[in-house]
Amino acid sequence: MPARPGVPARIAKVRLQAGPVEVVRPSGPGAREPASLRLHGVCVQELEPPVGVTPLCWRLLTTRAVPDAAAAQDMVRLYRLRWRIEEVFRALKRDGLGLDETQVRVPDKLFRLSALALGAAVRILQLVDARDGSRRPMQDVLDKAALPVVAELGRACEGSTDRLRNPHPVGNLSWLEWIVARHGGWNAPNSPPGPKVVARGWERFSAMLAGALLARDSLPSRP
Repeated sequence: MPARPGVPARIAKVRLQAGPVEVVRPSGPGAREPASLRLHGVCVQELEPPVGVTPLCWRLLTTRAVPDAAAAQDMVRLYRLRWRIEEVFRALKRDGLGLDETQVRVPDKLFRLSALALGAAVRILQLVDARDGSRRPMQDVLDKAALPVVAELGRACEGSTDRLRNPHPVGNLSWLEWIVARHGGWNAPNSPPGPKVVARGWERFSAMLAGALLARDSLPSRP
């Protein structure tokens, strides 16, 4: 996947190496600690990077045994999940919901607020992931019954040119992400929206959606 916006994704051909390693205790304080520590190391080295691109190189240390190639691959898989965790924290804090700025200090109330924020952060990341196209349906984050109203809200934020029209199939997650990003102030098709824009857009979009659904449901039924 792209390392950051503007950097294209690529398939990396890598060499995977693993084996036991011994880490010697550094000099200085901590003389009571063991003189060395036996761990397992995994090294992932890109063999043929594109011209001008720094090759991928991960050197991982773990207390888990890595006896074979399958175990080494699994260790790399687990390490890749670390980036997802960092993205969740990013969406929870400075580039999304601003949870770190809350004035809630009561532990149990802060816990409940964090649980709610975690669900919102996951939704934000689902939408961010879909910004370049996705086959996932809108129902991943919204009920299908809301589709007609979402479509109306989407048409209201489209422009008069193809560049400012939603390019994604109606009803899928990318289509919804485009609408949410537009409500967040995004208007630069060549620069993909990030978590901050999507979080701001979801706040505005969800408020408008709730109002539209409430108005629709309060209308008297026709005979």
